[in-house]
Amino acid sequence: MTDVLAIHSPLLGDAHHGFLGRIGGVSQGVVAGLNVGLGSGDDPVHVAENRRRAVAAVAPGAQLATAYQVHSAQCVAVTEPWPDDERPHADALVTDRPGVALGILTADCAPVLFADPQARVVGAAHAGWKGAIGGVTDATIAAMEALGAQRSRIAAVVGPCIAQISYEVDAAFRQRFLDQDMAHARFFVPGAAERWQFDLEGYVVQRLRQAGLAHVAGLGLDTYAAPDRFYSFRRATHRSEPSYGRQIALIALP
Repeated sequence: MTDVLAIHSPLLGDAHHGFLGRIGGVSQGVVAGLNVGLGSGDDPVHVAENRRRAVAAVAPGAQLATAYQVHSAQCVAVTEPWPDDERPHADALVTDRPGVALGILTADCAPVLFADPQARVVGAAHAGWKGAIGGVTDATIAAMEALGAQRSRIAAVVGPCIAQISYEVDAAFRQRFLDQDMAHARFFVPGAAERWQFDLEGYVVQRLRQAGLAHVAGLGLDTYAAPDRFYSFRRATHRSEPSYGRQIALIALP
């Protein structure tokens, strides 16, 4: 059995956390590995086992809380986990409760983990382009503050996501970001045939810093370009695969 690989960042201090990929799971076929996606068409028994392994690798003994992600800016404060069929429609979670592991699923979108060790508050956000431009990270910070965190102390790390070299978009996509702020042009470089390449990680990092966070980092890991390590929706689409897996980012209080 291959051990689950959890990527850590010293910026998050002693919070139990990890950005996981596809290494160490039991799923087979096109979603082979540590697929945790309930909507991926995978065997539910395999998904449940992969989720168990993920939590055991990062926060042994914790209970997992995930959301039904809808590319929104909605954030929910978690006091205790809920059944899978009662997951709230949201794209960010925060908690001040020990024993709760917050989980965000991605397959190219940016997972963001947050921690204020002094206030003992943690958060996790799913920042696809819609959630990112809509303010999902701002909502997460505000929800952490409501639990006693201070943004001057909050650290945030952006995990594996699709990189600029792999993220081709059209002119209308770019214009949405320019309509928000013309300075966002710096997150786009010209691509082929009047297309553009978008820097999702760079944009999310900038949103976090603009929100007043002093401790921010991006891991610089491209999900699209590493098929042995990470799931990628765009890669699966380009390969005409029938489904795609989801990886998970987890954080819990020590």
